[in-house]
Amino acid sequence: MFISSAFAQTAPAAAAGGDMQSTLMSMLPLVLMFVVLYFVMIRPQMKKQKEHRAMIDGLAKGDEVVTSGGVVGKVAKMGDNYLGLEVASGVEIQIQRSAVTLVLPKGSLK
Repeated sequence: MFISSAFAQTAPAAAAGGDMQSTLMSMLPLVLMFVVLYFVMIRPQMKKQKEHRAMIDGLAKGDEVVTSGGVVGKVAKMGDNYLGLEVASGVEIQIQRSAVTLVLPKGSLK
């Protein structure tokens, strides 16, 4: 009564190869964007993390370091996750190993 009959219409037959090709061409910019993102951002960041991890693993007692907060000192104690950093004569603070950002050349601190 209130609902009229709906008749299904068939879509014109499209070539199977043309449809697949247009789908691949529409995804190509997205794939290219991820490839560029990998080489521009992700890969250099992973390399930087690997170098930082190697630097932290290579720390030894007596190394002169700079922390992420800008504190400069000499490594006095070594622990698994923490370092004892001597910032002045007789003044030692504990920091996380990952907070070390730079190892200074020997003799930088006077």
